[in-house]
Amino acid sequence: MGTTLSGLLSLAILVLDIWAIINVIKSGAETGIKILWVLLIVFLPVLGLIIWALAGPRGNVRF
Repeated sequence: MGTTLSGLLSLAILVLDIWAIINVIKSGAETGIKILWVLLIVFLPVLGLIIWALAGPRGNVRF
């Protein structure tokens, strides 16, 4: 049961990270800023996602 829950949590984080990266790429921020945000999200998936949600650039991507 524990591995199933951690697998689902990992999948959810991966999906949210991909969504955040797409939002960063679609945003109107400068290219250098976009690269920094994408690197932050890739190398620190959970913390980067939280920081992006609080302060990151947003694009026009919706589910």
